[in-house]
Amino acid sequence: MLYQIFTELKDTFSFLNLFEYITFRAGLSAIIALLISFIIGPWVIHILHKNQIGEEIRSTGPKTHMKKKGTPTMGGVIILTAVLLPTLLFSNLKSPLIQIILFSTIWMGLIGFLDDFLKIIKKLKRGLIARYKLAGQITLGCIISYWIYQLPEFSMISTKTTLPFLKNVELDLGLLYPIMVIIVITGTSNSVNLTDGLDGLAAGLLGICFTVFSAIAYISGRTDFSTYLNILYLPGAGELAIFSSAMAGACIGYLWFNSSPAEVFMGDTGSLSSGAALGTLAVLLKKELLLFIIGGVFVLEAASVIVQVTYFRWTRYLTGKGERYFKMAPIHHHFELKGWPETKIVIRFWIIGLLLALLSLTTFKVR
Repeated sequence: MLYQIFTELKDTFSFLNLFEYITFRAGLSAIIALLISFIIGPWVIHILHKNQIGEEIRSTGPKTHMKKKGTPTMGGVIILTAVLLPTLLFSNLKSPLIQIILFSTIWMGLIGFLDDFLKIIKKLKRGLIARYKLAGQITLGCIISYWIYQLPEFSMISTKTTLPFLKNVELDLGLLYPIMVIIVITGTSNSVNLTDGLDGLAAGLLGICFTVFSAIAYISGRTDFSTYLNILYLPGAGELAIFSSAMAGACIGYLWFNSSPAEVFMGDTGSLSSGAALGTLAVLLKKELLLFIIGGVFVLEAASVIVQVTYFRWTRYLTGKGERYFKMAPIHHHFELKGWPETKIVIRFWIIGLLLALLSLTTFKVR
């Protein structure tokens, strides 16, 4: 909105030329998102408290979590508000990439909100039935795949993905590409949801991931940088840096209230929408495989659940009695039951996430 207005007025007011620079708009978006989180956070928490919209703690979970019962949830609205406003104000809304990322975030935000609403307001223990949630994620993947097919600027690369560490190597998936899009978006949104089990864990990791993708978007949208680093040039990708920076700012601002002891939880409203946004960014920037490194902690969390379920079923099939590979899954609960303090687990996972983020950036020169 403001970007279009300021662009038209730049000849009259020369200082408005600043809005031509993606770096300026990205930085401004991050700051505004951070401030919005700080401003609306206490108000949202108060509203959630007032309406008794609190977290229900599973009896099968770690006993130390019982003290968190009643903590306001659905705090994802803080993140969504903080990221959508700066993106709408400072990005080029005519960009199809911005339209796709906004659509994906809002789509999964609504599904997450419905799930939270059914669980917390309507007191339906299961919330939104899993198959309906999965159907929503698959539908989103199909819509985004078709949307990408229709983009003229992606006509030569619409079904391709890039391979980390390899120079000028692209993998063309052809008709299998929509399946990969569905797997990436569905898998990422669910992985973030699984990771959101300790105070500050998911928010901190998301802040790291979106910061990295902001840099990747900026580099990919510039012919000089992409040529120098031997990465795929994506026309218009720089606009995604505005969204990514806003999301990073929103997550860090939310972390102010979600750090231990948490005043609010993001709920599915926040975890599914931010996870879908992360997966969609990877798809749009053709970094689907690099996402496995950038979001390595999310991958580890999801993998631990898969291993736990598979091992339990396999041992039950062999012996008639299922056994657990981990003390509890996702894996952060395993370390909790081993006696690690919650804050130690969170900080160590952040450190791993930061190291993986730095590793992902080095792949652009190890070619």
